Amino acid sequence: MVKSMNAAIAGLKAHQTRLDVLGNNIANVNTWGYKSRTTNFQDSVYTNIKNGQAGNATVGNLGGINASQLGYGSVVSSVSTNFGATNGQYTGNDLDCMVDGTGFFIVGPFNNPFTTPAASGNEGEFDLSQGGAYFSRVGIFSPDANGYLVDDSGNYVFGFAPSGEVDENGRAIMDLTQMVPIRIPVDPESPNGELYSIVSWRIGQDGTVVGTDKNNKAHTIGQIAIANVENPNGLNQKTGYYYEVGQNAGRCTGMRTTAATGNINSGFLEMSNTDLAFDFATMITTERGYQANTKIITVTDEILEQLVNMKR
Repeated sequence: MVKSMNAAIAGLKAHQTRLDVLGNNIANVNTWGYKSRTTNFQDSVYTNIKNGQAGNATVGNLGGINASQLGYGSVVSSVSTNFGATNGQYTGNDLDCMVDGTGFFIVGPFNNPFTTPAASGNEGEFDLSQGGAYFSRVGIFSPDANGYLVDDSGNYVFGFAPSGEVDENGRAIMDLTQMVPIRIPVDPESPNGELYSIVSWRIGQDGTVVGTDKNNKAHTIGQIAIANVENPNGLNQKTGYYYEVGQNAGRCTGMRTTAATGNINSGFLEMSNTDLAFDFATMITTERGYQANTKIITVTDEILEQLVNMKR
């Protein structure tokens, strides 16, 4: 009888955790870039009422029997994150952008340039597995007073700076030897080494940031880098919409946009991928599961009461 009480208590705890996760999903239904969570249950520990035995096919012996086991309820095995891409919402701000794919923006405090090559050995790909930056799905960017491109929390946006050369089509060639915070270049015609005075911005699908100055001349500011993470569920969630490298994240590579990581859409921000219909349906079944476990506790209590009353 006490075993049923313990199993029900374990079930209550598991269902309460699922309700906590559902509540967090629903609370973040309008949070930019939020990735919904799913609670996974598993059986709790088992005790053997009767051990299994193999049969002995000789004269006078018996055949095999199966084990008889009794469980002790359910526990939460994991809380997994759904990193699937969702729709973007148009904001009209050219410096707002989203990754239309699986990649992440690379942001963080001012840091030394990333120069460690990735394991792939491809040009312009850098190893981010040792940390030093945050990953983000939310591109709310703007220039700060020093001309650096930062997000709405002041973290610098990392990418590639122009090398000073152009290709046969007149487009700026990026310096792929290092990944640095993106900054407005210095105006060589300025007597005091001032930065270009940018009045409008444009971000291409490949992450190229172009600014137009007050003289209506376009300048390539840099190219936003994208992080490709082997196992996104291995990332550790930070406060806000930031992730950092976890021990099970696998290879994390900083690189230019590709078909695999997804293009960058300017003027859009990624919406939450919380599915309200699914979460409300799950909340109903979770509530019923919680209710059923409380009934087990009530019935067990009544049986124990009958046992105590036998003494009278």
